[in-house]
Amino acid sequence: MGAIGQTYLPKTPLTRTQTHAEIDDTVGTTHALGYRRDSIDGMSEISETSGTSETDPIDPPVPIPDVPGGEAGAEGLPPLSALSLRQRLVVESSAVGDIALRTYASSLLSTTVAPAVVAHALRRLDSGGERANLNFYAELAAEQDPRKSFAAPTELPRISARPASPLAESIARGSVDDISFTSGFRAINPNMRQHWSALTSNNVVRAQHWRHDDGPRPTLCVIHGFMGSSYLLNGLFFSLPWYYRSGYDVLLYTLPFHGKRAERFSPFSGFGFFASGLSGFAESMAQAVYDFRSIVDYLHRTGVTRIALTGISLGGYTSALVSSVENRLEAVIPNCPVVTPAKLFEQWFPSSKLVRLGLCLSSISRGELDAGLAFHSPLNYRPQLPKHRRMIIAGLGDRMAPPDHAETLWEHWDRCALHWFPGSHVLHVSQLDYLRRMTAFLGDFMFD
Repeated sequence: MGAIGQTYLPKTPLTRTQTHAEIDDTVGTTHALGYRRDSIDGMSEISETSGTSETDPIDPPVPIPDVPGGEAGAEGLPPLSALSLRQRLVVESSAVGDIALRTYASSLLSTTVAPAVVAHALRRLDSGGERANLNFYAELAAEQDPRKSFAAPTELPRISARPASPLAESIARGSVDDISFTSGFRAINPNMRQHWSALTSNNVVRAQHWRHDDGPRPTLCVIHGFMGSSYLLNGLFFSLPWYYRSGYDVLLYTLPFHGKRAERFSPFSGFGFFASGLSGFAESMAQAVYDFRSIVDYLHRTGVTRIALTGISLGGYTSALVSSVENRLEAVIPNCPVVTPAKLFEQWFPSSKLVRLGLCLSSISRGELDAGLAFHSPLNYRPQLPKHRRMIIAGLGDRMAPPDHAETLWEHWDRCALHWFPGSHVLHVSQLDYLRRMTAFLGDFMFD
């Protein structure tokens, strides 16, 4: 690769001259799952049989109890009564932490985002602008045509790459680049184009790319959740060093308005995602899809032929939506996905009160809200991937993106693989279990 910060249009696989730690010779292999499945009233309960910490190649940085989860049964996710006492205790106790965090996050949104949304509604009160914008997205959604809702990029991105920090390379034990390029996204709604084109930081797409020097390799792409854009934390949370040492290249994609894409004076990462009201939310999702498809173009241009996608929370929502548009993915795994945002708008007290005020000021009914949000809902489109290449992960104690969201997506996705764990949105108890399952699931498609 050329000098630091050099801009180029990649024509061949990228190379690095730096030496790095030898990659474990586990390319294309998967770990023995180490569980057995016992049927309990039609539900699956998992019992541990092997896979100790000494032999398990997946080594989360923070020790988490490996309380087993299971697979959805014919009726979907299991009720608490179908769980073991240990599993029930974990579900109920982890949910308490989620509720506390949800209240904190909602309070933060109430003092930052919600006032901006209400002010946005007041500015447009006379013109009915927000309601008209929502109707614009509702009309697009009604056609249920992902090609019309989310047009594909027409030009290859011109990538600027810089070596990531020594810390990132030490965690990956390999070559890591921070990449960026100018977004080619143009607001879907003509009424939003002037505002969107004036954005600066947000219109520079950013990602972190973990590469093997002898690549390109099958690539696992990861999309973070709302406010959770740290490459370091996501890399550790998803045990990405293990996937890297198993032979994958890894790419962590930054959502609009997060991390270095946050506009100046944003009070926190992700602030701008909702700060421009419902129309801004719609455009943020449209840009998230567009920019990720540009990432896929970039990967293909460098010789990558197999790409899988996973994401958590808002990233799970985005990954599910991307899979409705992008047919170049081998597999998709939404993790604790948000699926019906309107429900969250009602549940997240106290910000729910201010959001309801904004809707009232804009004279937007619940029916109009649902119709407009359908524009960027994965429930409004059919997935491009066949059923056996879809997998969903849900936490039974999740109170930030409750498990009924995942179950709703599961129904829409023809009851594909749905794995549950007895933890919450933040505390992924049994993460070892689902990481092993993800490894086996992806191995079927990503390696010969």
